[in-house]
Amino acid sequence: MAAPPPYPGTTDQKGGPPPPNPAYPQQPGPAGYGAQYGQPAPYPAQQYQPAQYNTPYGQNTSTVVVTQPAYTVVQHFRESPVRIKCQFCQADVVTSTYYETGTLTWVACFVIAIVGCWLGCCLIPFCMDACKDVVHQCPNCHQQVGRYNRM
Repeated sequence: MAAPPPYPGTTDQKGGPPPPNPAYPQQPGPAGYGAQYGQPAPYPAQQYQPAQYNTPYGQNTSTVVVTQPAYTVVQHFRESPVRIKCQFCQADVVTSTYYETGTLTWVACFVIAIVGCWLGCCLIPFCMDACKDVVHQCPNCHQQVGRYNRM
């Protein structure tokens, strides 16, 4: 099987760098390039000089300090306990959760009653944790640290 034909504009070079572009003149390499073992020579040490600004006579210079804004982490509370740093007692804890009757519980109750199950079936949402809101509290100081409202 024969080798594929070369692409247009290429030469029959086997490896190596491509030929230089004639549109750009050749630049001489830095001093010391190609020294021992083909490594470039180290750059000479340069002194750092701070920028100097000329201020007119009688004007004071001032320094402007820019501070970064503090970022806050938004904690999303759901059904399961989460690890937080309590904002009240500053302890790193896993929250304890309990359920409270919320808006979804009452809406489900009224919808079931309107459908025609007013005889007692409309009270089922009050027995289901899936219809109630979840309250997160710190187990250390027992303060409410978050709430998951289902509706």
